[in-house]
Order: sequence, then structure tokens, then C-alpha cells
Amino acid sequence: MTLSRPRAVLFDLDGTLIDTAPEFIHIASQLRHEANLPETDAKTIWHAVSDGAIGMVQAALEIPPTDPALEYWRQRFLDHYESGLGAHSHPYPGIRELVSSLQSHNIPWGVVTNKLSRFAQPLMSLMAFVPAAHVILTPDDVVRPKPDPESLLLACAKLQCPASHSIFVGDHRRDIEAGISAGCQTIAASYGYLAEGESAEDWGADAVANSSQELQNLIEDLLA
Repeated sequence: MTLSRPRAVLFDLDGTLIDTAPEFIHIASQLRHEANLPETDAKTIWHAVSDGAIGMVQAALEIPPTDPALEYWRQRFLDHYESGLGAHSHPYPGIRELVSSLQSHNIPWGVVTNKLSRFAQPLMSLMAFVPAAHVILTPDDVVRPKPDPESLLLACAKLQCPASHSIFVGDHRRDIEAGISAGCQTIAASYGYLAEGESAEDWGADAVANSSQELQNLIEDLLA
């Protein structure tokens, strides 16, 4: 499919819209200190961001999924995250400008994320996008989160836009799978938190953006 001018644009959150990795790297350092472990390579955590809290805890503390202490450390991770939410996160370069461009063309935008609402909603408020997202959907809003298309179809319905006239941007294979299943146009954000050795070119997206500025230019060109 060749990308066409959208009537709505939807984004994944972490690794696509907002760079949250510095926050998680900071928390991983705190956990390792609590566990009396030496510092680790920040890239280890960066590659694990898309695996959620459990994946990042496993990477940070080098423990298997069967470790009986995993749930304790997962809760410690979430406690740290909630207490300092947004302190080390920021929108990627060009994203604020892209959101402004969407507004100038009367194109609504939104977020479809697998981050829980207790974190996603306040984080989006802290980032203070202008205009604010017209819709923010999390796993709390659906029965089946991504890669199931349910959340994307719901977002399109809320924006009163057929999925085929929307673009969904994400930095994980499950984002592109969800977008394709929903019938959206898709852009893979290869600048996001890909696993080591992974290539966004393999996901079957309609386009790949290698930087957030490239994403900005790609979508703005469609609006021109």
C-alpha cells in the first residue's frame, strides 16, 4: 500500500511518541543498587523497554521469568516509576511540531498504547501536547490489547474515521500487526525500542521512519 493523506493519525506511546527510556534506565539503576548489583549497560534496558515492566526487571536484574522474587521487583519498579513519572521523559524531536501540523490541517490524533492507564494518562498530561490527544486508549479500555486490533478500531470509531483513512505509527512488530489487522495504514518507527538485531523493515509496514524528524516530514508531506 502507498500511504495516502490521512484523516486521523494514531501513535504508540513509548518509543514512538515519547522517549521514556531514560526514565526506565534510571529506575533499573535504582533496582540494581537495591539488589546490591553493579551498574549495567544502559542499552540492555533500552532494548527491553517494549517488553514492559516484567521484561525490564528481568533485564535489569538478570533474572529468569521463574524467579520467585520477580513479582516483588516488578512492584518496586512500578513504585519507582509512579513516584517519578515523567521526570526523565520527553517527546521525540519534531513530534510537537507534527502534532501542531495535524491541528493546522484539522486532523485529529491519538494514542493507542499497551501502557496501563494509571501511567499513560498522567504522562500524556505532563507532556502537555498542543493540541492534546483527542483519544488515549490503553489496555484498561479493551478486552484484547495490541497486537489485537480492538484498541485501534475503537480509536478510529471515537475519532469517527474509517481505519483505512488513518495512519498508525509504532515501534514494535505488534503495533504493525495490530494496524494491519485493523486495516490502518502503518508506519514503523525504527528509531524506537527495537530488540537487539531486530529490523523494522521485516514487519510489513507501509513505510519505515528511521528518525522522528523523518516521521514528521513523511506525514507532513502527505498533508501538503
